[in-house]
Amino acid sequence: MEPTHEPELTAPVDLCTPDGTRLNPAARGWSRIPLHRANLRGRWGRTKRWDYWAILAGDLAIGLVYADVDYLGLASVWWGDLATGRTGGVDRAVPGAIGFHLPDHPGTVPLRHRDRRLELELFDDGPGPGADPRARANRAVTTRLRGRWTERDGRAAELDVQVHRAAGQESLNVVIPWDDRRFNFTTKAQALPAEGVLRLGSEERRIGGDAGPAWGVLDVGRGRWPYSTRWNWGGGAGVADTGAVVGIQVGGKWTEGTGFTENGVLVDGRLHKVGRELEWSYSWDRPMDPWTVRDPGGALELTLTPRLDKHGRTDAGVLRTEVHQVFGTWSGWVLDEDGGRHVLDGAQGFAEESRSRW
Repeated sequence: MEPTHEPELTAPVDLCTPDGTRLNPAARGWSRIPLHRANLRGRWGRTKRWDYWAILAGDLAIGLVYADVDYLGLASVWWGDLATGRTGGVDRAVPGAIGFHLPDHPGTVPLRHRDRRLELELFDDGPGPGADPRARANRAVTTRLRGRWTERDGRAAELDVQVHRAAGQESLNVVIPWDDRRFNFTTKAQALPAEGVLRLGSEERRIGGDAGPAWGVLDVGRGRWPYSTRWNWGGGAGVADTGAVVGIQVGGKWTEGTGFTENGVLVDGRLHKVGRELEWSYSWDRPMDPWTVRDPGGALELTLTPRLDKHGRTDAGVLRTEVHQVFGTWSGWVLDEDGGRHVLDGAQGFAEESRSRW
């Protein structure tokens, strides 16, 4: 695999200039651990902060959202049974994002939402806000994902999952700069072992452990976005023919023309960055057809065979989104930095296209 042209950052850096309104030139780049402090200030209405977690557990997929998009706070739990097509969960939207707070350094304070419909809590056992991010990366961290809500059919539901990041486990962290006033810092963490339980009334679904491999996925966003946006995102994890644990992290559309990408693969916890835009092939109108992602430079070629389409549409005034997020299995191959080829067959994963005005 060819090395990326994008500059790699190795020391902590502020995302913004001191007044919090513009992109700090020194923040342009990518890193193997989260190093950016998202000191965003001002520009109300365009600033977006979120943490999204997914759990990939065989026939079960779960998604959790905690977000502040300035004019709305969003908290949600979603689950889908890939074998039966059953889905459930609850979505909450709070005008003005009252009560929502996401830290400048993701994962350093608990994220909590509570109302009569949903209790949601996301928190790490790692160091707090004042810790050096490099010290945080050098220790094992467990994230607890907990929720309680009532299903549409009246059943009481509960989620309790632990996601584990080993000491030294890398992730893909990058700033996507449209210009010095519009930019986004993202952390994408894949291939994180997960274990826990989802309870739906008297039904109990075990996650990880004896129930089979389960993986956590983290998507952090801290930035200032244009009103209209389209993006692709895909990810997942599995054990390759080489015996290595491979994490998939691929994206597209929203990064075009910026000189940076959110593309890469993880092999046994080591990130191999891909600096080229990828070629995506799929049908918006037929999302259950295969999705293929290919690097024209030869670093990866993967096909997702969908089992379930999570099709969402939101129209909340200024916020309008439509997403096809399909869950299924990846097959294909990836290369590591040394040219080693890792073949995947049946790796758990997802791919999506989002069309947003927000």
